[in-house]
Amino acid sequence: MLATFFASSASAELVIKVTEGNDQPTVIALSPFNLNGIKINENISDIVAADLRRSGLFRLTPQRDMLAFPSQSSGVYFRDWRLLGAEYLVVGSLSVMPDRRYELEFSLLSINSQRIQFTHKVRSPASEMRDLAHAVSDKIYQAITGIRGAFATRLAYVSVIREGDDFTYRLQVADADGARESLMLESKQPIMSPTWAPSGNELAYVSFETGRPAIFRQNLLTAERQQLTSFKGLNGAPSWSPDGTKLAIVLSKDGNPEIYTLDLNTNKLVRLTRHFAIDTEPTWMPDGKHILFTSDRGGSPQIYKLKLSDKTVKRVTFKGNYNARPNIAPDGRTVAMVHRSSDLFHIAALDLKTGRLLELTETTLDESPSLAPNGAMLMYATKYDNKGILAAVSIDAGVKYNLPAKRGDVREPAWSPYLR
Repeated sequence: MLATFFASSASAELVIKVTEGNDQPTVIALSPFNLNGIKINENISDIVAADLRRSGLFRLTPQRDMLAFPSQSSGVYFRDWRLLGAEYLVVGSLSVMPDRRYELEFSLLSINSQRIQFTHKVRSPASEMRDLAHAVSDKIYQAITGIRGAFATRLAYVSVIREGDDFTYRLQVADADGARESLMLESKQPIMSPTWAPSGNELAYVSFETGRPAIFRQNLLTAERQQLTSFKGLNGAPSWSPDGTKLAIVLSKDGNPEIYTLDLNTNKLVRLTRHFAIDTEPTWMPDGKHILFTSDRGGSPQIYKLKLSDKTVKRVTFKGNYNARPNIAPDGRTVAMVHRSSDLFHIAALDLKTGRLLELTETTLDESPSLAPNGAMLMYATKYDNKGILAAVSIDAGVKYNLPAKRGDVREPAWSPYLR
C-alpha cells in the first residue's frame, strides 16, 4: 500500500480531447497576460484558454490573428476586436505583492457594447499558479453564462494497470483538467467507489486489501486513513451526507444487501431498508432528508427515494427496464443515472420536477456518472478502443470530451465539491 500527499507537478495521466462543442459558441479573445518580467512555471493564459475551450461553450480567437496584445482595458480599441468577430476580450497583468504572493488583475470586456463587464483580482503563492488560472476561468465563465464555474475543482478516480496476470489499482486525485495528478493509494487488490466529503478534504472508498470489501476514509491533506467497516459480506457504496457527519453505505451482514447510515462521530449504524430485494448505491439528496438508491424490488433495477424520517420508499424511475447508480445535482432537481435503452447502457438525466428523461451519451457500457458541483457537466466511465476511459458530457448533451489515460484503464470518477 502507498499513500502520498498532493503532488505539485502539472503533469497529467489524463489527456483532454474535446469531441463535441456548442453549435454556436461564444467567441472570446484572450490577450496574453502581461507578466511584467516575472518568471513563473505555468502559462496562465494557456490554462485559462484550455479551460474555456474544454467547456465547449467558447471559441478562442487565435493569437496569430490579434492586432495587439493589450494588458489593460485602457489600451483596447474595440473596433479592432469587432473586426475579428470577438464578442468578449480578456486582458490582465501580473504583479508581485509585498507578501510575495502573485496578484493577477484582469478584466472582461464586452466588444459589442464596448464596456467593461468586470475587473477582478486574484492572488496566489507561486506554488498555486494553476489554482489562480482556474479561478480566472471560473470568474469569466460565470460572468458570461450565469453559471458558477467548476474549473477549480478536482477529480478522484481509479486507474488499473495490467501486467500479465497481475493488476495494480491506484486511487488518483487530479485537477478537473487532469493536471497535478496525485497518487492517494496503490494496491494489488481492487479499489472502488470513491466519494468526496462535502469539505473536499476527504474521500471514502471501498478497498479489498483485507481480503474482503471494506470501507475506508482518507484525509487528502495528511494521507491519514481509517477503516470504517469490517463486516462479513458486502461493505460498499459509501455516500457522504451533506453535513459530512454520516455515510450512507450498503451492508449484507444480515444476509441481504441493505442501506444503512453510519454516524462518523459515534459509529452508530442505522438500518434504513428491509426488503428481500437488493438495495444498493445510495446517494444523499441535498436536503439531507432523503436518500436515492437502486433496488430491483420491482423486478428490475430502478431508482427509489427513501425518506429518512419515516423510512418510506417511493419509486422515482419508470422509463426503461434498467436505471441505476443515481447521482443528484446540487439543486436537487436533476438525477444522472445509468439507463438501459435497446440493450445498451447509456448515461441519462432525469428531471425530477417534469419527469423528462434525456439520454446524454451514445457510447456503450457507460457507467459511474458523477455531476460537477455546478450541475452543468457530468463525468462518467466508458470504453474506447477496448480501454476504460473517462468522458464528460454537458447536462443538455451539447458538449462532450474524453479523458483517456496515457496507460492503463480509468474508471469510477468522482467530481469534487467546490473547494473554496
